[in-house]
Amino acid sequence: MDLGLAGKTVIVTGAGSNIGRASAMTFAKEGVNLVIAEIDEKQGQKVADEIKALGKGGRVIMIKTDVTNWDSVQAMVQKTLKEFGKIDVLVNNVGWMVERLFVDKPRQEWEKEVNLNLWSNINCTRAVLDNMIERKSGAIVNMGSDAGRMGEYKEAVYAACKGGVIALSKALARELGSKNIRVNAVCPGATIPEDTAHVGELSMFKGGMTKDAIPAAMKDKMMQMYPLRRLSTSQEIANAVVFLASDAASYITGQTLSVSGGYTMM
Repeated sequence: MDLGLAGKTVIVTGAGSNIGRASAMTFAKEGVNLVIAEIDEKQGQKVADEIKALGKGGRVIMIKTDVTNWDSVQAMVQKTLKEFGKIDVLVNNVGWMVERLFVDKPRQEWEKEVNLNLWSNINCTRAVLDNMIERKSGAIVNMGSDAGRMGEYKEAVYAACKGGVIALSKALARELGSKNIRVNAVCPGATIPEDTAHVGELSMFKGGMTKDAIPAAMKDKMMQMYPLRRLSTSQEIANAVVFLASDAASYITGQTLSVSGGYTMM
């Protein structure tokens, strides 16, 4: 299927690790001009170099970006426009959390969760909208979580943020539909990296946490929560992200798509 993405300009935040990396690689294979907006400059450049080695047509640049900082986000968008002249797709992928009971969570930790999981989406979305509205064209895909749909044990602040991302996506879809801008959210289940090389030092999965590193008993317990009885791959999440950003999803907006092996059915 032709997804109609070739030649479009796509920004993926947090594209250096895990789902962001897989999304960036998948977009690149569609021939887009790609911006890797990543605070981890070393990991972001590593992914950019991997994509260049694919030789799939579009150009790729890495722009060091702190998505929690409005000035940094604005600078990233201006560099993108200077380089490519337009912004067609934004993927708000950055996310971070620590599993901990809410009453045991220090303020610094939940402030970081709010900044990375919610404010990042608000900052980046607002920064790209002027160009999208002017051109009356655009697609935004926000990374939610099933934790934001149903709540999750030891993830109270994270769940609140992801619930906010889902609500933000729906509200903006209503506001921006008349401008031909679509906004959707993807909600992954637990998506653990397959390889330590697929995450950077600032990732929540740093320190060698991969599927193979999880004790067998723990992995089995996790898989029992999913009707498909397995954990997802980052590629499976990326496939949904790229589809929703593409012309193949041209009549889809305001939707929340769980890609979680049936963990949430709603």
